Amino acid sequence: MTSPKKKLLRNFAFLGPTRKTRHIHSPRVVGSRGESAFAIRDTFLPKYPEIKSLMKPDPNLIWIVIMMVLTQLAAFYLVKDLDWKWVIFWAYAFGSCINHSMTLAIHEVSHNSAFGHYKSMWNRWFGMFANLPIGVPYSISFKRYHMDHHRYLGADGIDVDIPTDFEGWFFCTTFRKFIWVILQPLFYAFRPLFINPKPITHLEIINTAVQLIFDVIIYYVLGIKSLVYMLAASLLGLGLHPISGHFIAEHYMFLKGHETYSYYGPLNLLTFNVGYHNEHHDFPNIPGKNLPLVRKIAAEYYDSLPHYNSWIRVLYDFVTDDTISPYSRMKRHQKGKVELD
Repeated sequence: MTSPKKKLLRNFAFLGPTRKTRHIHSPRVVGSRGESAFAIRDTFLPKYPEIKSLMKPDPNLIWIVIMMVLTQLAAFYLVKDLDWKWVIFWAYAFGSCINHSMTLAIHEVSHNSAFGHYKSMWNRWFGMFANLPIGVPYSISFKRYHMDHHRYLGADGIDVDIPTDFEGWFFCTTFRKFIWVILQPLFYAFRPLFINPKPITHLEIINTAVQLIFDVIIYYVLGIKSLVYMLAASLLGLGLHPISGHFIAEHYMFLKGHETYSYYGPLNLLTFNVGYHNEHHDFPNIPGKNLPLVRKIAAEYYDSLPHYNSWIRVLYDFVTDDTISPYSRMKRHQKGKVELD
């Protein structure tokens, strides 16, 4: 006979969390700074020394990004004379997948996975190149805020991945949560200005200038339809889209006591294994290509954790379950010294 605990985890892993496995998190759960990822690293590396060999750049990432940029350039050309309805159709059906995937390539590059830590500036320039088909400059800013997310996960006023109090208060019904999912890229873009504004750096200015020049070139050479296709692909791909399930799947507390979740479904093939999120937070220096090996090496640990096999199911459950909202995150009051980029 299967124990209730194993049955609960099995339902969560293969069917998505049911109402019986949910826990109400409103108002927001508040805790102190956790050190679990650091503790896991200290425990795992002596036990599984082969994990350390996975901490190396992924040169294939460079060629994949180049091919993705060239693919979108070809798409910009192909849509320039289409009817508007087909421009929007292909922006969602094709461009959205490329552009969302590219944001996750930039996530990889922010961890220096392309050229390694000893060539960190090469990664910054390459991130700007990867940024081009997205249309909006964000590669450099993302790196600055994403490092805070890893160092101070859930820290109040630091981790801008945490929704604002307004988001948690207002987007609390099925319809409003549906709108929130559609508008996610806008909230991710503007949330840092309210939670943790930072002074602009010279690299951010360069990132913005390069991106605007590229956008202007696309407009003058290919026309308004190509420009709209590019921007719509980003907006639609980061909103109500199957891949966008990872935004919610990663840290929303569908189960009490579990702050981070992995996803082991097929969309990892398009997202540089960002679904292996427990593994990523435990070992952020390991490129996405090698995260499945981390799980394989330490299977006794990772296989026992609740995980997802469907990002679409995550989106559906988030929108329809009235016990889950943007408030369903662990929020911490940071203690001690804080070092921000």
